[in-house]
Amino acid sequence: MPDPLVETWLIHDRINLYLLDAIAEEALADALPKCRTVSDQFAHIHNVRLMWLKSAAPDLWEGLEKLETKTLAAKGKLRAALQASGSAIATMLERAIAEGGRVKGFKPHATAFVGYLIAHESHHRGQIGWTLKQSGHPLDKKTAFGLWEWGTR
Repeated sequence: MPDPLVETWLIHDRINLYLLDAIAEEALADALPKCRTVSDQFAHIHNVRLMWLKSAAPDLWEGLEKLETKTLAAKGKLRAALQASGSAIATMLERAIAEGGRVKGFKPHATAFVGYLIAHESHHRGQIGWTLKQSGHPLDKKTAFGLWEWGTR
């Protein structure tokens, strides 16, 4: 069983994938005026992870690719990118815990770093849900409630 902090990250990461899986391919192009598309929201989440990996654990960043924004990414490409960056973040957290609990370039500690990432990504999940609702592609109730089922994800 992974460290509880790493496990928390992995649950959160699976919830992002659960959300992505529930969205119809055509709805990835949904956007509100002057806002990112749903596809770009997921790409942004991935790209911010890469930014942290590049500065805090460059060896884990190697081989990962930034996703272009302002272009529609296929669901499969988004999923693969999020899985890869999510796994790399988990590895970075395992190392940080083993090396005293700090993430290079982030204060105060790894637990706060996980809180930061979860807060940031959850903000974008909320934007995705709102965009889908306003664009006529609302999440079904099972998915909307499923985002909160941390005990089963």
